[in-house]
Amino acid sequence: MTELELEKENVAIAKAYKELLRVSYRTLTNDDKKLIRKAFDVAVDAHKDQRRKSGEAYIFHPIAVAKIVAQGIGMDATSIAAALLHDVVEDNEDYTIADIEQLFGETVAKIVDGLTKISSLDTEMDVSLQAENFRRMLLTLNDDVRVIIIKIADRLHNMQTMESMRSDKQVKIASETLYIYAPLAHRIGLYNIKTELEDLGLKYTEPEVYKDILTKIKESKEEQDAYINEFNNVIKTSLDKEHLDYDIKGRPKSIFSIRRKMQNQGVSFDEVYDKFAVRIIYKSEPENEKFLAWKIYSIVTDHFRPNPTRLRDWISSPKSTGYEALHITVVGPKGRWVEVQIRSERMNEIAEKGFAAHYKYKEGSEKEDNLDTWVAKLQEALENHETNAVDFVEQFKLNLYSKEIFVFTPKGELKSLPKGATPLDFAFSIHTEVGMKTRGAKVNGKLVPLSHELKSGDRVDILTSETAKPNSNWLDYATTARARGKIKSSLKEDKKLIAEDGKEILRRKLKQLKIVLNEKSVNELVSYFKLKTSLDLFYRIGVGTIDNKMLKEFASSRSNVFMSYIKNKISRKPTLTKEELDKDEITSKYDLLVFGKEEEKLDYKFANCCNPIPGDPVFGFLTINDGLKVHKKNCPNAVSLQSNYAYRIMIAKWIDSSQQEFAAKIILSGIDNLGLVNEITKVISSNMHVNMKSISFQSDDGIFSGKINVIVKNNTLLKKLMDNLKKINGIDKVSRV
Repeated sequence: MTELELEKENVAIAKAYKELLRVSYRTLTNDDKKLIRKAFDVAVDAHKDQRRKSGEAYIFHPIAVAKIVAQGIGMDATSIAAALLHDVVEDNEDYTIADIEQLFGETVAKIVDGLTKISSLDTEMDVSLQAENFRRMLLTLNDDVRVIIIKIADRLHNMQTMESMRSDKQVKIASETLYIYAPLAHRIGLYNIKTELEDLGLKYTEPEVYKDILTKIKESKEEQDAYINEFNNVIKTSLDKEHLDYDIKGRPKSIFSIRRKMQNQGVSFDEVYDKFAVRIIYKSEPENEKFLAWKIYSIVTDHFRPNPTRLRDWISSPKSTGYEALHITVVGPKGRWVEVQIRSERMNEIAEKGFAAHYKYKEGSEKEDNLDTWVAKLQEALENHETNAVDFVEQFKLNLYSKEIFVFTPKGELKSLPKGATPLDFAFSIHTEVGMKTRGAKVNGKLVPLSHELKSGDRVDILTSETAKPNSNWLDYATTARARGKIKSSLKEDKKLIAEDGKEILRRKLKQLKIVLNEKSVNELVSYFKLKTSLDLFYRIGVGTIDNKMLKEFASSRSNVFMSYIKNKISRKPTLTKEELDKDEITSKYDLLVFGKEEEKLDYKFANCCNPIPGDPVFGFLTINDGLKVHKKNCPNAVSLQSNYAYRIMIAKWIDSSQQEFAAKIILSGIDNLGLVNEITKVISSNMHVNMKSISFQSDDGIFSGKINVIVKNNTLLKKLMDNLKKINGIDKVSRV
């Protein structure tokens, strides 16, 4: 570069720095300005020889990120300094985290360290490693939430300046942004940044679609402005009569959300009617905010008919991100649906700046900052390290993007839960212990199943019992990451206890067969029963899936020469000690597909349109000529099948056949005597792994007959139960139907 060009660049850098200080949302003290200046000088020095792909000096990137942090998100001077320094340690060997700590103190160093760790994650990788890295990234939240906020700003600027990159890199970064960064921004309450990230993500993942919608929005801008004016003119007089200080703005829907609507509803751009919202922003004293919001609501609905099902009162109960507003959908001029958002200036700032505005408007510290609550919730979601990384990120995303409902505790406290939550999610949101001991639930005073979907305004009362504990069906009822994580951990512990018992049972049984339980014999058994780990083997012995007969067959097969050859080839190391048992994991084979609530085995065929494989989320569809066809839940035809032929849909799920539970009906008869029913139920409940579904007895002239429906894991357990029932005094016959 020539000296003149360098001179121009230096002037541009100085100008960018002054702009950063000028646009900061917070009022900067002299100490703040000194801290930011020092960070700027270090960043300029560290990046002096670096250029971006576009050719411009690298220092423009940290300044731009700091500007987003200062103006767009409204963070403090510490965050602005950390944003300026976010690439210093990673890109320059002259600076270490220790240097940053010495120059700027522990807090800035901690944030920069967190950002450096995230940046150093390898990005050329498969999905599971990528997910593992996201998990590690989210764990930096435990250090300082500002790490994530600056990372979102960094990602936004990278997305804004991606033109010079290779197209494959663009698609990769854009997909990653849509996958995790946009949901994170949404959850922190940075709606403007979330919208921009989504639109930029679409720009690079589906460029044609993006350009097409953008062109159409530009073409319809004039028409949209005219429509807003028409809407405005109708209510202006009434608002002015009330001496309100307000502003009415039209806000087009984001390109990404128009695209989503077109996809979900199967409509064209012209058929998306609510392409924009009208925002009424009014000035108000804090004590009058709510009153004025409802006054404006009343004026709007005097002129336009509201849709009663689309009223959203986020003022009385703000979202967990802190968002407050009154949303109504009305029939506007020309019979079009229009969403009207009513917000005070304070609410509008919170909607745009999220927690920074909360901080500004907070009086003293009597209000708990919503960011702290959010971080606490996130840390709960991050607690459960046992799930695999892909499940973890998927579950985490579910919780990020979920819409909220508000339900009441019996004492009238308000609890926020994701849409689709069940009483089980509610129980775990109160306390883990309450969740673990849940026996049933009442919603609005009525007993409901644990799978019941809660609605806003429900009053939920959890019934607990000391003897209650989670079972595998609970995973079908729970939707939140917290509840599912706790249930999975509990089931895993149960399985480990059964596996430990199973190991002792196996030791005894092998002793009778003159076989010693050691590494070699366990390896052979794991291989013989086609299992994956020694823990699988011990668990199946514990629940009786592998019985004496099967073990005798194994013993006789040991003498086979071919088996001896196979054994020698086996090098799988089993886990035998209790410590090692804890580390191992029971594996699911997903080899059996069952249908309906009764989990029946039926004949089926796989659909050619989506070719499901074991483990995929699926559903069954009853065809007229081809019997039962199995489709993936995200099959291209799923939406049309489910909407047009809902009566032909059967729920289906994959299970591990060796761990399946079966329904059986037992018939009893004998001489009736006092306390007989009590004896029978005692025997059933004392039998481990037997679950009684229904029981009915009939007595006729001193003779009784009864039917019991039970759920058991296998034949051995059923036989044992029937033998125990026969021992009861007065019972004559016990048979299975």
